Amino acid sequence: MAAMDPRNNGYIAPLNERDRDEVGEVVEVQDDHSVVSLKSNDSELKKKIKDHKEKSGWTNAIILLANQGLATLAFFGVGVNLVLFLTRVMGQGNAEAANNVSKWTGTVYMFSLVGAFLSDSYWGRYLTCTIFQVIFVLGVGLLSFVSWFFLIKPRGCGDGELLCNPASSLGVAIFYLSVYLVAFGYGGHQPTLATFGADQFDEDKYSKAAFFSYFYFALNVGSLFSNTILVYFEDKGLWTEGFLVSLGSAIIALAAFLAPTRRYRYVKPCGNPLPRVAQVFVATARKWSVERPRNPQELYEVEGPESAIKGSRKIFHSTKFGFLDKAAVITDNDRNGTRNTWRLCSVTQVEEAKCVMKLLPIWLCTIIYSVIFTQMASLFVEQGDVMNAYIGKFHIPAASMSVFDIFSVLVSTGIYRHIIFPYVRPTELMRMGIGLIIGIMAMMAAGLTEIQRLRRVVPGQKESELTILWQIPQYVLVGASEVFMYVGQLEFFNGQAPDGLKNLGSSLCMASMALGNYVSSLMVNIVMAITNRGENLGWIPENLNEGHMDRFYFLIAVLAAIDFVFYLIFARWYQPLSHDEDSIKGSGGKQKGLTELDQV
Repeated sequence: MAAMDPRNNGYIAPLNERDRDEVGEVVEVQDDHSVVSLKSNDSELKKKIKDHKEKSGWTNAIILLANQGLATLAFFGVGVNLVLFLTRVMGQGNAEAANNVSKWTGTVYMFSLVGAFLSDSYWGRYLTCTIFQVIFVLGVGLLSFVSWFFLIKPRGCGDGELLCNPASSLGVAIFYLSVYLVAFGYGGHQPTLATFGADQFDEDKYSKAAFFSYFYFALNVGSLFSNTILVYFEDKGLWTEGFLVSLGSAIIALAAFLAPTRRYRYVKPCGNPLPRVAQVFVATARKWSVERPRNPQELYEVEGPESAIKGSRKIFHSTKFGFLDKAAVITDNDRNGTRNTWRLCSVTQVEEAKCVMKLLPIWLCTIIYSVIFTQMASLFVEQGDVMNAYIGKFHIPAASMSVFDIFSVLVSTGIYRHIIFPYVRPTELMRMGIGLIIGIMAMMAAGLTEIQRLRRVVPGQKESELTILWQIPQYVLVGASEVFMYVGQLEFFNGQAPDGLKNLGSSLCMASMALGNYVSSLMVNIVMAITNRGENLGWIPENLNEGHMDRFYFLIAVLAAIDFVFYLIFARWYQPLSHDEDSIKGSGGKQKGLTELDQV
């Protein structure tokens, strides 16, 4: 007798002989994905089953955390120094390189929506993670190839002193193909991996919350090596060697992910959500003149414990966007025949559409924070590149300063999980608001540092006399803000998304980063178009010593402060999602008031 049927989505090892002797009456043990009969009247045996499931969940989760760390090491081995690769090897200017990095980083996170859609609708989490990680490995491998044979000519160029030969059109084309394969692969599997890790647990909110914290922790541990060792060697012109290390890490990450395939817990995809959401709006439009009943119990819902949406629990009725309830009003036409899914929707289906609409205002308010975050990969690096980067004879690569962001994340995560969380448990929305405030402080610190840098510029020299260590506060503040904002986003969007849109919930965090990068690029273009007139070279010119990048940082801080006001309004307005915990993630049941079942 096994605690879980391996044919279902979860798996627990068979019970031992001692447990077989402790059998009694038949009882039902409900798992997150299935209901299994066990012969037992011993509460200790049930506890052992629960403990065993929790232990196996963390065993799988640890492997996925290792995969996250290794994949992140490979990704940041490419991305963290990309702005300097574009300026030193590809010969691009500062503004052009910053814009290209912002667009590329934005594309990474936009592809998370593609991965989330395929995972929720068709492929499932495991297959989606596998396919996109294979694409990621191919992208890093192609980048290593093109840098070795086409771009790094002569050997050792791109170190800030030795100039590289102009790249051929073929080399440039292969380079962009490779980096966007990296973007496609890494972006596609990231949110799905986070949700897949959460699937390894039952509905244990504390374990899932801990997993999301450690997930972001693993991300920063992986990037720590990239931001120190790899960046140092790439700064010395050893670009291909750095990419090869990233390739090896990506291959090991993929192998680690595939190894425990038979032990993972799986959740089946719930089908394409787009028709379901569209049906709600079409049904609402067709019944626009129908009055909503005052009692929500009169709205249409599937009878019994199963939901009409495959793989989803039922969702209780909410009061927000009440006009959409018209899609669930049962009319005489609905009672007299087969249900038309484009005319009558269940309460759960309506609430799924409402959930998407309720999350959008909160999500939009996180985009400005992502503009703050993206400065670390572009303007922070360019700022550090024109500062005194020497401590004695040791040279600190500008991109390596992000190690202070990583240490800040690691320390802040430990402080939050082990000191703050046991005594004070702020909601996800509160934590996101705190993260936004700290992000504003980071932009103020960056602006003040730039003012000091400009005051210590030596005429005729590229680097200011101001030490690069002045950048530490802005990196530390961004790191602390990430723990509150991005971990809070992962928990909030994953927890508040319906069962059929879990990956979409996780991908909203990365989509926020994507739009943050695009908005940052747009802001740079607008600012330069306005400020680069006549004799004015603009706020972010080729020679940063002749510009005013501090004003750009302060502009972001002002916009973030305005955004914070709107965030407070929407956070107070938000109504949390409420599942029927007694319902089953099924595929149908008897329908109230209808003569025939038509599954969504």
